[in-house]
Amino acid sequence: MSEITRVLITGATGFVGEHLSRALEEDRTSEYDIYGTSYPHRPPPSAGRLFYLDLRSEKDVLKLVGEIRPDWIFHLAAISNVHSSWLKRSETLETNVLGTHNVLEAVRKAAPGARVLFISSSDVYGVAASPTEALTEETPFHIASPYAYSKAAGEMLCGFYERVENIDIVICRSFPHTGPGQTDDFVCSDWARQVVQIERGEIAPVLMVGNLDVQRDFCDVRDMVRAYLLLLRKGRQGEIYNVSSGKAIPLRQVLDYLVGEASNNVSISIEVDPVKLRKTDVPLLLGSNRKISEEFGWTPTITIDQTLHDLLAFWRQK
Repeated sequence: MSEITRVLITGATGFVGEHLSRALEEDRTSEYDIYGTSYPHRPPPSAGRLFYLDLRSEKDVLKLVGEIRPDWIFHLAAISNVHSSWLKRSETLETNVLGTHNVLEAVRKAAPGARVLFISSSDVYGVAASPTEALTEETPFHIASPYAYSKAAGEMLCGFYERVENIDIVICRSFPHTGPGQTDDFVCSDWARQVVQIERGEIAPVLMVGNLDVQRDFCDVRDMVRAYLLLLRKGRQGEIYNVSSGKAIPLRQVLDYLVGEASNNVSISIEVDPVKLRKTDVPLLLGSNRKISEEFGWTPTITIDQTLHDLLAFWRQK
């Protein structure tokens, strides 16, 4: 009988956490005991392996890690919306930096043999991104938001704990990802929700947007969690890996697809909402996935059209 791997997912009730939990449950190559954390919403009493946890509480994080003693930790929990990070600067730093410190301290004290995947972000590359070249893991940081700062600081914490405390940590720099289940705090899901509301006649046939002139490198969330599993299994300790599609598309292309899929032959007009404009915006965000592809054979498998189709279906069902 194969050995059972004890897995802790921080942020298990979030968009990516739910997809990751499902991928682990459906994985027939291994057996897992899956535990997760939820915040700020308390999980129902029936969710026996889902725990309410504020990462800012060092005592509570240590207690939970000590009780579970996980073999694997996927550290997903964070304030992950750039716009929100401007409005909640202190909370973003406390959750994303202090919270990461508390997780790593708990590993050091209570589960030193655990393997940790820290989810960072392509936002650390910032506004100095080349207008033509794909970003590699060696591209310098150019921080442009409190969220990006918090992720860069989290990476440095991971580097310290890996080098000095010999904690087994792998860092994943995730590029933008979307798909069914994503909240409308993010651009693709926001637009898909508006299209569905317009279809139903719930709002006027006017779709409110931000900056359409930027280009983004999107992955499907299901391809993203496949990369997370691969990196936790095979990623080299202390290494950083970009996870990206390797292709950047204009946001106008995303918008055109979603509007074109609107049912009921509804005619939709487009308006710019100043609230949706970012304080700083990167014109082109394009990532190189060469490292993860060459080392482990990972490549994205789901097209952006399929992702957006499934995202619309999610909102129509919701």
